[in-house]
Amino acid sequence: MPEKIIVLGCGLVGKAIALDLSRKYRVTVIDLKTDVFDKLIKSGIQTIQEDLSDREKLVRLISGHDLVIGALPGNLGYQTLETVLQVGKNIVDISFMPEDYFNLNDLARNKNITAVVDCGVAPGMSNLILGYHHKKMNIEDFFCYVGGLPLVREWPYEYKAVFSPADVIEEYTRPARFIQKSRIITKEALSDLETLDFPGIGQLEAWNSDGLRSLLNTIDIPNMIEKTLRYPGTTNYIKALRTTGFFSKDEIEVDGKMIRPVDLTVKLLFPLWKMKTGEGDFTIMKIIIKGSEHNIHREYIYDMYDEYEPESGTLSMARTTGYACAAVADLIISHGFCSPGICPPEYIGRDEQNFKFVMEYLMKRNIIYNLSAG
Repeated sequence: MPEKIIVLGCGLVGKAIALDLSRKYRVTVIDLKTDVFDKLIKSGIQTIQEDLSDREKLVRLISGHDLVIGALPGNLGYQTLETVLQVGKNIVDISFMPEDYFNLNDLARNKNITAVVDCGVAPGMSNLILGYHHKKMNIEDFFCYVGGLPLVREWPYEYKAVFSPADVIEEYTRPARFIQKSRIITKEALSDLETLDFPGIGQLEAWNSDGLRSLLNTIDIPNMIEKTLRYPGTTNYIKALRTTGFFSKDEIEVDGKMIRPVDLTVKLLFPLWKMKTGEGDFTIMKIIIKGSEHNIHREYIYDMYDEYEPESGTLSMARTTGYACAAVADLIISHGFCSPGICPPEYIGRDEQNFKFVMEYLMKRNIIYNLSAG
């Protein structure tokens, strides 16, 4: 009998994870919204409508399953991870939680549970790749450029959101941390704008974002930075919205009523940023690793470009994020990967067999990280 996996959250990414894993495992999906349940049921996936913010219900729902997938918005990520660990279930999680998940490391270790966190594309695959090379060489520089964008640029925003509204705005407001000359530097998000050229796409702008996450503490490299890619001009309008206060969580009075500006912004912007049926997107990532290997200077460059899959209607950002998560879930169940405690993807990448397993899993789904070395 196939092992049982439960997927918490059925947004665009959660749906992709569930459908992919259902080819091999018995999958159950839980979400408060039922928009895509019919498609999942047709694929043999069990669906449950439930409010996952209720801890008692969550405990009941995940019991009896072999593995949990966390695909919830960041504001639910930490409490969900903690509950899953308390129940004693292995978990692979993609939520962009603002809290420090390493605070749960002792709980995971005491329960002998493997909790793989930030297991998407970036953070996620970027960590896995760096972990692999860090095991084999002395790295001086690590640069990661990554972004998900609509195939068609539409005025005025030239952007579509795949993740939850709160998590997208968090990327524009959370201070960006990076490593420079072995020191942690903190700057505001959207800072240090630069322009890059990509063959077949043209120019994209890149700015500091807080995507290094666990790498700030798990890997000692003199220079590390992650930047988010957007179409030219995006940074200016996002800065204008942020400076004006549209992303503020502090309540203001409007005609005698107290509201948070960010809630109004979500209501106004996200209907415009939502991907419509048939619209396509692409994901692009460039990773540059420089250092020495066997006392010889080496430079490794990974380029990944992926597009919306019209046959299945799966968005690229859902593919690149979701299938990375699914690969690690399969690694845990089918190959017995076990690393008790909080396990960011760089820990997985240190083992060459695990690294190759994930890469081959993605390659079978036509997500290819092209490597050039010098």
